[in-house]
Amino acid sequence: MKTCHWFRITIFFLAVITIVFLPLMASDCFSSATAEQSDAPLPTVNSIPQDVNQILLVTGNSFPFFKSRKVYVLERTGSEWRRAMEPFDASIGRNGFAPYGEKREGDGRTPSGLYRLGTAFGYAESAATKMPYRQSLPDDVWIDDPNAPDYNRWVRQSQTRALSFEKMKRADHLYKYGMVIEYNTDPVIKGRGSAIFLHIWAGPKSTTAGCVAVSEENLLRILNWLDPAAKPAILMNPEPALKRKILQ
Repeated sequence: MKTCHWFRITIFFLAVITIVFLPLMASDCFSSATAEQSDAPLPTVNSIPQDVNQILLVTGNSFPFFKSRKVYVLERTGSEWRRAMEPFDASIGRNGFAPYGEKREGDGRTPSGLYRLGTAFGYAESAATKMPYRQSLPDDVWIDDPNAPDYNRWVRQSQTRALSFEKMKRADHLYKYGMVIEYNTDPVIKGRGSAIFLHIWAGPKSTTAGCVAVSEENLLRILNWLDPAAKPAILMNPEPALKRKILQ
């Protein structure tokens, strides 16, 4: 009898809990944190603008013992995309790709999404490219201090008060040639990430702080191929459906 009595009491309290708390769980009492989240991911990229006729598609696959990152060099012919050269290996951020809209300063991730390719740069006075080119000088820096007014901008070190920046003329070869990926540049949003480039890698098994890196040979091929009239862009970590559509 006692067992039956306690069973009925337990059933009664379970019913009360269900009636009282289930509506609350569906209400703003539990969803307000999500509703007020200002850093919610942006909509994913599902198509390519019609004026973009050259694309670098950066994608990756994970296997049990290694990860494969590839760059596909593509150009639009009519309504289709064709490969301008064979795909080649690439390096990305040490922590992989950040989902679209979730890249943050210092997170070691490469931003996902579609972005225009901007100015080419390097240590030499010029490079074999049709793209706008800027020589990197010893005083040139790229600001990665989110609190600086010139955050995510290329400026002269002598003209900034930023507490953190990246030298554009390094002591190594990584920026011997490179290209600005127009991520978080227009508008610049504080803390969303800075200095995202396409540049020379440290080696085939290396990683970056968030940039995309390839061999010097392949980077020179890209620079020579790019045409500003084709409004070139880079598509990083595309949605599977868009990737299939482009590479079909």
